[in-house]
Amino acid sequence: MTMRRAIRPRKGMTATVAITTGLVLAVAGCSGGDDGGDDGKKPGDSQQENNPDGGDSGGSGKVLAQVKGGKGGALTLTITSAARDDSGFTTFKGTLKNDGPTVAVLPGWSSEESELQDNGLSMAGATMVDKKGKKRYFILRDTNGHCLCTRFTGGFEQGETSEWFAQFPAPPSSTGKVDFQVADLPSATVKLSGE
Repeated sequence: MTMRRAIRPRKGMTATVAITTGLVLAVAGCSGGDDGGDDGKKPGDSQQENNPDGGDSGGSGKVLAQVKGGKGGALTLTITSAARDDSGFTTFKGTLKNDGPTVAVLPGWSSEESELQDNGLSMAGATMVDKKGKKRYFILRDTNGHCLCTRFTGGFEQGETSEWFAQFPAPPSSTGKVDFQVADLPSATVKLSGE
């Protein structure tokens, strides 16, 4: 009999500890704060992330804007510089990364302009839009029809990152922000700086 009385309190105590632990975990799970997990975006959706105050872009400067797109949202285009100079040009610089599981061939990145068709896989299809001035700017080219932009060789391997640049005519000095877009990626709004 003495043995039975000793066992019963232990069973009750075990149940109490289990219930208390469960309640503590439930309360901790509910009070975790906003981790940004449910922002209405689905995995693979094309999206833009602007960071006008800067941020790390892998050591190459501030991140002005970043867009994701391509098949399965595998491509990440980062803009680290958008500078208007005294010569009448606007030069964009950044990186392009393939986060997908396969090689990215970048269909539609070459320009639809007949003069730029020979540029192949490049930033030749990029455009800059001045919404304020209601004008679309196309990539600059030399007298041989070569774009003043990065031309890539082959496809992008999985995990590969490449630097790029693209040059356009400068919009009026009254234009402070423009939209940059290439191929099927969403447009990115960036603030222009002077060099």
